[in-house]
Amino acid sequence: SSPSLSQPERKGMFHRGPGLNLTSGQYTAPIAGYYSFSSTLHIVRREPRRKGQGCRGSRLRVLICVESRCQHNSNLETVSQLESSGDLFTISVTGTLYLQAGQYASVFVDNTAGSPLTVQSGSDFSAVLLGV
Repeated sequence: SSPSLSQPERKGMFHRGPGLNLTSGQYTAPIAGYYSFSSTLHIVRREPRRKGQGCRGSRLRVLICVESRCQHNSNLETVSQLESSGDLFTISVTGTLYLQAGQYASVFVDNTAGSPLTVQSGSDFSAVLLGV
């Protein structure tokens, strides 16, 4: 096997290159450049909604932020209105960010749904260097 290919932590998962830290969930740029980021999260509502409790105004926001600075412009963001039917949601965010060498990017979920949410297995996060 190639020295740059890491063994999977579990079946169906792989990562290549030194930038991904599976413990922290952060991708650290080995060199400065433009990176294509993508994340697809499968999210389940952990508590059933009470009768009469609507989802009006409930939204789910997923961001990929540089250096955990989600308030600044160096992030990717998608917002999804939570539907009233079903408790499983899939939400994706993708785009390009410029990272300096040593900067990291990670995924954040902003939950205004009012009930706890769990990110399911099968969710993914990836980063690919496009160019310097």
